[in-house]
Amino acid sequence: MAAQAPAQALPGSAAVGTGQAAPPRAQLRSTKEEASAAAKALAALEDATEEDVDAELRLVRQAGSRRSLQRSFGFGRSSKAVVAAAAAAMRNAAQRVLAQGWQAVQSSAAEFSTRAAKERKVAVLGAAGGIGQPLSLLMKMNPQVTQLSLYDVANTKGVAADCSHINSSARVEGFEGDASLADALKGCDLVIIPAGVPRKPGMTRDDLFKINAGIVKGLVEACGKHCPGAILNIISNPVNSTVPIAAEALKRMGVYDKRKLMGVTTLDVVRAKTFYAEKLGLDVGTVDVPVVGGHAGITILPLFSQATPTMPSSTPADVIDALTKRTQDGGTEVVNAKAGKGSATLSMAYAAALFADACLRGMNGATATECTFVESDVTDLPFFATKVKLGTEGVEAIHPVGSMSDYEKEVFATMSPELLASIEKGIKFVKDN
Repeated sequence: MAAQAPAQALPGSAAVGTGQAAPPRAQLRSTKEEASAAAKALAALEDATEEDVDAELRLVRQAGSRRSLQRSFGFGRSSKAVVAAAAAAMRNAAQRVLAQGWQAVQSSAAEFSTRAAKERKVAVLGAAGGIGQPLSLLMKMNPQVTQLSLYDVANTKGVAADCSHINSSARVEGFEGDASLADALKGCDLVIIPAGVPRKPGMTRDDLFKINAGIVKGLVEACGKHCPGAILNIISNPVNSTVPIAAEALKRMGVYDKRKLMGVTTLDVVRAKTFYAEKLGLDVGTVDVPVVGGHAGITILPLFSQATPTMPSSTPADVIDALTKRTQDGGTEVVNAKAGKGSATLSMAYAAALFADACLRGMNGATATECTFVESDVTDLPFFATKVKLGTEGVEAIHPVGSMSDYEKEVFATMSPELLASIEKGIKFVKDN
């Protein structure tokens, strides 16, 4: 399966695929001219003193400017060895400048493509909640969103007014109560659902099921009626059950498209990357760890054997076990740390925004690959999280799990019955209601 990009730009970055704004065209022309000047300097370079060479190379490294490059023509006399070393250094500098120029051109093209893309309406259902509010903020910052629809049963108007003051292009409108849900959903391309109650200390995801199952079913049915072609991102826990609930509800309505229903498991990936990077002393921006299975406790299976950079073969078994368990229990860690005053809201909003951004990029023709919980046949389980390729219609391809270590195979065997039971519980809920 394809590896994820080593670093992901937050929604709102000016140049898609980079963390930097693309430079204006005048700057691109200047960059090309600088590369040309560097090439000319190579052809005309003569003997120089060692001090001159060092000074010149410092100027090139610091600025790469046309003025510093042109000084190459005025070098003094020195040995041929110094000239050869200087020429090699100047050649490398010219190549770097040229490469930077092409990168800037590509970034500018990507930004233009995003701006020229079809208008996208995104709805957040549960926008006034602990996840919904920061998620609404992040989606307002996303340049791919042109219209942002914020819905909740109460207190949404304030959230919408607050977000609307942010100087980004998305238009924001707030909707409150059942009577306004249809208007919130009409014309949506992407619907993100974090609605429901958060987990509190001592609560299991099974406890959450009793409350959130009905909430998710009702909201998904509204989506099936008012925006049947939209991609749905399900955040409401327990995802292992709420995604099957959504699927059965849409099937009953005759509008189910398995490519467009996804459970958001990105937070598991975010945690696995963070914990892995911390433990091995890595730059987290270079790390990728696929996480498969489900989105609750032992059903979360981070595949550290497939991590990038590769885990050292000398890594003790207890370290791998500790990393796995911390990833599985990440939600509980936050719930306990907040001492009954909330669950993982900020990190969940961040992860949801990353996944929503990938879905939007896919819809706009720039394919992306992310882990997500979907209807799948890569295992014997009817729903399973693996990496998928996202495209214009949602899920374009589901990647296989890939090779697993003996430890990971053992965890997989242990978690499969629990994941299946959660899936079947969701299916049964819709049949009984």
